[in-house]
Amino acid sequence: MNNASIEELEKEREELQKRANELKRKRDELHKKAKELAEERDELNAKIRELRVRIREHKTKRDELNQRVKAAKDKRAQLNKAYLRAKKKLKELERKKSVSLGVNIERLKKELRRLEHEQMTQPMSPQKEKEIIERISKLHAKIKEYEQKIVQDIKLKRAFEEVKIAKEKAEKQHAEVEELAEKAQREHERMIKLIKECDALSRKVDEIQEKIVFTKIDADNIHKEFIECVDKIHQLERQISSMKRAGKRKEETAIQKEAMEIFERFKRGEKLSTEDLLLLQKAGLI
Repeated sequence: MNNASIEELEKEREELQKRANELKRKRDELHKKAKELAEERDELNAKIRELRVRIREHKTKRDELNQRVKAAKDKRAQLNKAYLRAKKKLKELERKKSVSLGVNIERLKKELRRLEHEQMTQPMSPQKEKEIIERISKLHAKIKEYEQKIVQDIKLKRAFEEVKIAKEKAEKQHAEVEELAEKAQREHERMIKLIKECDALSRKVDEIQEKIVFTKIDADNIHKEFIECVDKIHQLERQISSMKRAGKRKEETAIQKEAMEIFERFKRGEKLSTEDLLLLQKAGLI
């Protein structure tokens, strides 16, 4: 193999070295990108863990409030029953009082409502309207008179008070049920909102993880190509080195042969030039 062939191999080695350097740069960039993606993924996973803690907290609060709502509803149902019993008791006492007074107040009230509706909805002559108004006025007065007599009854007064208290308790308990239910709903809504955030982050983590996998695959492929380039460079270096050693041996052999010829001339007593003497010295013959 001549020098031109060695030069060609050295040029090929130089091109391969450039390619290897470029592949190494790309591989390192991909490794850096994979590392950055992994850091982003880990940060998102940390946020997801925090969100899951908060989700559990809201779920616990919601479940506790729902239990309180259930208990409050049970109590409300009991208070509503007590209120209905009190109303029933009052109506019974009112009925008995009405009987003792010889009048049915509920019937009077019903008649009053009928007349008032007739006056407002039906066309009539002025005379008839006047008669209806007089009847309405008398019914109002009569109902008021009997109601005053009824409320003066001690038992009825107590019954009225019991109904009032029972109604207030039931309404207060209903308000508590509504308040607890609203709180439970707010906790549920907050939990759902966080679950949606968590799901969105989880999808993002999956996307990033997919990018990491493909980035690593690309980096591995480039690394393999880089190793192949390096192996080829080493192979070329061995080949160039071998060719250079072979050339050197050939050169040394030619020098030795020429030196032996000069040495034979020296032994025959021929005059040698300075170059001839230097060549004999290089060959180790003098």
